[in-house]
Amino acid sequence: MTRIHDVLKKSEQGSSTHGGNGLEAELSVNDAAPIAATLTTDIDSRRDLGREARILLQSPSMTWLPSTKTMLFFGSEEPTPGQEQFRTLRTRLYQLREKIRLSTILITSSLPKEGKSFTAANLAQVMACQKGCRALLIDADLRSPSLHLALGTTAAPGLSEYLLNETEEFAIIQKGQMENLFFIPSGRPVSGQTELVSNGRFKLLLNRLGPLFDWIVIDSPAALPVSDSGLVANFCDGVLLVVRSNSTPFDVVRKARERFREDHLLGVVLNGIPAESHLENHYYSETPDASSPPPDKKESGADHYPGERSAKTLLQSVAAATGIEFLLQAGLPRLVRWSRR
Repeated sequence: MTRIHDVLKKSEQGSSTHGGNGLEAELSVNDAAPIAATLTTDIDSRRDLGREARILLQSPSMTWLPSTKTMLFFGSEEPTPGQEQFRTLRTRLYQLREKIRLSTILITSSLPKEGKSFTAANLAQVMACQKGCRALLIDADLRSPSLHLALGTTAAPGLSEYLLNETEEFAIIQKGQMENLFFIPSGRPVSGQTELVSNGRFKLLLNRLGPLFDWIVIDSPAALPVSDSGLVANFCDGVLLVVRSNSTPFDVVRKARERFREDHLLGVVLNGIPAESHLENHYYSETPDASSPPPDKKESGADHYPGERSAKTLLQSVAAATGIEFLLQAGLPRLVRWSRR
């Protein structure tokens, strides 16, 4: 059991002993309720969302030992390469949020080792860096989880235990030293992952936790090898597809794009752009998911890879492969391009 779960249980016991004048009386609901709580209407009216939110904020932190090389917003206050790009991505998501309902985002890729876990972890971090903004990071890659390693924490109890109906949501939430960043690890290794994510418990989890967080970022398996990400996407507001430059064939990206509904795909994060492409912004140069060299073109049968052409041609090619229109407005970092057709 996590400390959040322990504190919640003690609070419940205190409420029954003191007639409800314990923790609930210390703070008003408005002091702790997140933005997302005002956007959700299909919530059990018997829940005390303000109390549950205060439990999250007041619970003791666990000791995480994150990798400062890949987790960009931990450690030194000195600027780290890549931070500004994630802030720009955050801004673009807020701009999109003004037009559509957007709080739960799935991060995936066509194939493994394109940088999706790196993107998911740092996107959650940059969201949590805003004052009063609560972000939840979920490792839904039950086949090859890595976020607990990047954050330097334990993998269990986690999502698999919840999906197996062995525990409740507050028993699997971790809180580290970064204020307002919370984490649900993958849990212990299990079989039948596809059946687990589609058994209804995942949707229940997001419905239960959605009102408590401003943003929920979910890392899932790659889209083409297995169907997990397509199933989880049905419970989310949108999908970001990570495409690794100089690695992912265009036909593979096109096939991955077809795994999701057109109105679900928010955009593409073009990752690992080589210096010779002359793009102003590089998402990052090294990631825990991107240690493998690009596949051999002769073996794959692909004609071209992102990053082998000029910047303009590269962006147009990825757009053609995904069906996403890239916005080339002056002054916008060329990180992610949106399409809402």
